[in-house]
Amino acid sequence: MNPIRSLRKYQVRKRAHYRCEYCLTHEVLGGTDFTEDHIIPQVLGGSNELNNLCWCCFYCNIYKGTSLTAIAPETNERVSIFDPRHQKWEGHFGWSADGTRILGKTPTGRATVESLRLNRERLVAARRFWVKHHVHPPKVMSP
Repeated sequence: MNPIRSLRKYQVRKRAHYRCEYCLTHEVLGGTDFTEDHIIPQVLGGSNELNNLCWCCFYCNIYKGTSLTAIAPETNERVSIFDPRHQKWEGHFGWSADGTRILGKTPTGRATVESLRLNRERLVAARRFWVKHHVHPPKVMSP
């Protein structure tokens, strides 16, 4: 692997505390590959600079794709998807009382929950197991 890319990947992972920056799943618990996500996709002019990269699980990456916006469920208006480089997770999201579901607090949060499917069935089931074993929900550590 290219040493510059390896260093960049390490920096992105470490900055994210080894968690998906959208669903906050830890890479050790996730059971899927994680990758660098271009917040602004390269096909839309996004760069490979650290301020345009986040650490992302396979599923959040697939569901986000090249989208920058999504429909806010309560208003049907198009809003920006959550940007982990410029927004704080806890400003847009919170956890359900049982710690298994991500709740959107803002139109951006709610649209991101829906479009990235942050409460997909298998992930919610996994979170139940993680809560039972006291490894979830994570403390939010925004960079």
